[in-house]
Amino acid sequence: MRDFLIRFLASAGFVSYVPARITGFKKFTGSGMAGTLVALALAPFLPENRIYFALFCAAFLPFSVWIAGLAAKSYATHDDPRIVIDEMIGYWIAILFMDRTPFNLAAAFVIFRSLDTLKPWPIKKLETSVRGGFGIIIDDVLAGAEANLLTRLAALILL
Repeated sequence: MRDFLIRFLASAGFVSYVPARITGFKKFTGSGMAGTLVALALAPFLPENRIYFALFCAAFLPFSVWIAGLAAKSYATHDDPRIVIDEMIGYWIAILFMDRTPFNLAAAFVIFRSLDTLKPWPIKKLETSVRGGFGIIIDDVLAGAEANLLTRLAALILL
């Protein structure tokens, strides 16, 4: 029962299992996208007030580190593709302290997914050098912070 609950939380309610079932790929290609879509879908239900949302993220961050670490042990592999709680906190960091306009939500989504997929330096360095739950989460938090800044820049230029 404990492993079930850990896997449920780490996989965004088992949503990360869906892409593999659909495509048949063994590496769960698309799981990160699925996790980010869950984060986007949950955004309207999270605190609108910027300070409360920041407090939510500040509380969710250590929780996600803890769950990701337990899930890695449950799956018996570091950063198993089914673990998408990192994409959730990463996306929420990408929209932190911004108005939730359609442009900001969409731009943050695209930029975050791009950074999470391409893993430019120093994101890749963090992903490969830090172990445990913190290692699973920190690269996505950094990608989220970078996406946040790039989304703000895009809004300044395009809007």
